[in-house]
Amino acid sequence: MRASVTRLMLTFPATSLLCLTWLAVAPRSALAAYPDKPIRIIVPFAPGGGVDIMARLISDFMSRDFGRPVIVENRPGAGTIVGTMAAASSAPDGYTLMLASTPFAINPSINAKLPYDSFRAFTPVALIARSFDIVVVNPKLPFMSIQDVIAYAKANPGKLNFGSPGIGSSPHLAGEIFKSLAHVDITHVPYKGSAPALTDLLGGQIQMIFSTVPAAASYVRSGQLRALAVTSAQRSAAYPDLPTVAEAGVTGYLVEGWYGLYAPTGTAPDVVNLLNASVAKAIGTGVFKTIETNEGLMFAPGTPEEFGRFVLEDAARWQNAVKDANIQAQ
Repeated sequence: MRASVTRLMLTFPATSLLCLTWLAVAPRSALAAYPDKPIRIIVPFAPGGGVDIMARLISDFMSRDFGRPVIVENRPGAGTIVGTMAAASSAPDGYTLMLASTPFAINPSINAKLPYDSFRAFTPVALIARSFDIVVVNPKLPFMSIQDVIAYAKANPGKLNFGSPGIGSSPHLAGEIFKSLAHVDITHVPYKGSAPALTDLLGGQIQMIFSTVPAAASYVRSGQLRALAVTSAQRSAAYPDLPTVAEAGVTGYLVEGWYGLYAPTGTAPDVVNLLNASVAKAIGTGVFKTIETNEGLMFAPGTPEEFGRFVLEDAARWQNAVKDANIQAQ
């Protein structure tokens, strides 16, 4: 009996050590196996737009990088709320991601009744790119600079109109920030999308738009629209001769969009870092370099923590613009 007890006492520590060793290496083994099934990237927009295109470029690279399918799932509706809610309620296992953009930072200020908390429901993974708008006017107008616009607006309060794709959109808020910082009274005309707004700008029904680069670039190249400035912090390689709005005399003006990857809160940090590294590799490839100039993008690899801080700062800027303009959800 005593011999049996002795053997048990000698065996138990060894067995315990084996168990503890397995527990120590299990998380690392699980990470080594990730991903072992398809990953989906939810896009809260319909197919074909800038966010969708970016998601498909990223998913194509990640599929090759990880050796597993990375599938884009479009979930449009309610100003990105439908798709964002679907991502927020998904399991935090690294197999559901979301390609977010500027509305992610704007919506909390416009809609106080979001069905999720944007900054608690998600873990930042990677900032993919920043983008800028261009201030465009009808070339039949005498405006050759931002200062010309400001001078006319001050001499003719309320007579200058600017269009946007809709109330609460980033081009709308870009105009509201311009009004506030330039101390001018210009009238916002909302449309249902960029295309009808640009059509009316070309036709002379409105005078200016703070437009995305892809929407207006072809009209600028053909001379149908005149570009006056870019809304970014620095001049763009795509439009090196255009000053920033701040350089043109509106001190403190900065409006930039962005694309970034999020995961549901609770996703393992090691998985987040692995995804972040894959994004950094992707945006260094030739395909992304090609669209950098054509689409008015500025690719910006960085850590998940840097991305998180960037979006919080962006949200604070939009919150001030929404408050100043008294904009509410429609």
